[in-house]
Amino acid sequence: MKYLGAHVSAAGGPDQAVLRAVEIGADAFALFTKNQRQWKAKPLTDEAIEAFRTACDKHGFGPGQILPHDSYLINLGHPESAGLEKSRAAFLDEFQRCEQLGLTLLNFHPGSHLKKISEGECLTRIADSINQVLAETRGVTAVIENTAGQGTNLGWRFEHLAEIIDQVDDTSRVGVCLDTCHAFAAGYDLRTPEACTATLDEFDKVVGFAYLRGMHLNDAKSEFASRVDRHHSLGQGNIGLDAFTTLMRDPRIDEIPMVLETVEPAIWAEEIAWLRAQVANT
Repeated sequence: MKYLGAHVSAAGGPDQAVLRAVEIGADAFALFTKNQRQWKAKPLTDEAIEAFRTACDKHGFGPGQILPHDSYLINLGHPESAGLEKSRAAFLDEFQRCEQLGLTLLNFHPGSHLKKISEGECLTRIADSINQVLAETRGVTAVIENTAGQGTNLGWRFEHLAEIIDQVDDTSRVGVCLDTCHAFAAGYDLRTPEACTATLDEFDKVVGFAYLRGMHLNDAKSEFASRVDRHHSLGQGNIGLDAFTTLMRDPRIDEIPMVLETVEPAIWAEEIAWLRAQVANT
């Protein structure tokens, strides 16, 4: 089963994200549980939590179909102690909000060394950050997103993801979200069925499909191996449609949320319908 959706707005409360997912014909979705560009947010009210849980039950969204994303401000590999502690505190808050909402996944960008520490030290700090929050929470899996490698961001090589996972104490609560635009921009080719399958094989070899907890399905405005993160609508960028047909037909990718972050929300319903049709046409 392929669960398909988009990253929808939670404006007006997290329950509104559920309704917006329903409107586009989704059976998966992503959301921010707080303003992604602010360090702190008001606590979730009992009413907001109940409304979200009720909406999910009503519309058939289980926790395995929902991929919340944390704040963009968080840097779990921050080279300075003050920035690292601030990021870890915000990360813990994100986990606790997921616990309150009954969610079991939290998607995040791993972190950046800011040219102040080595890649290896930064990756260790990221793993230590994950270990710290897992020790203080229950039931939520830390889902590391591969990056495009823009600036000093780590996580753009599959080896980075594997190195972080290797240092996590409880590997049952760590996983990966694979973003197609980021992978392409990082130098993993997806433009033909053969290239896409080879990239998936490389992911399996280095990280392992056992750790795949979600995907972001995005075409790329950015060039191949450019290390630039610029999303595009499916088939309108430099990746092309063959990759997404291949992904939809790969039996190794099942039972996870596959979420659009493409640039035209007005056509999300069409993109979801097209993706579903790729499976139906096999």
